[in-house]
Amino acid sequence: MEDKTANYFSLFASSSTLICCALPALFVALGAGASFASLVSSFPFLIVLSQYKIEISLAAFAMIVIAGYINYKTYYMPCPADPELGRMCMQTRKRSRVLYYFSVAIFIFATIFTYVVPSFI
Repeated sequence: MEDKTANYFSLFASSSTLICCALPALFVALGAGASFASLVSSFPFLIVLSQYKIEISLAAFAMIVIAGYINYKTYYMPCPADPELGRMCMQTRKRSRVLYYFSVAIFIFATIFTYVVPSFI
């Protein structure tokens, strides 16, 4: 599996935790329960997704761990000796690392709003 493919999977997984689990908690925390009810009436699959929030969170965590491992392994591989290809290789690595950290940030945000914030409300 390529480095960027793993990062796209981790971004997709972390975004799914945001949609299924953190979005409802965020709306309720902001006092926008009526807005969330309107959103659920437009997108009824959100209720089904929220029933499986633990499984979705665990799958997202597993994908993020795998993407982190692949990112770490490929980060230290040599780039081509050709200056143009070497520059492109370094740019791809940098983008890949930024995409991975963005996925991790989304996952942490979603996890906090899914499991921590509701215990305080």
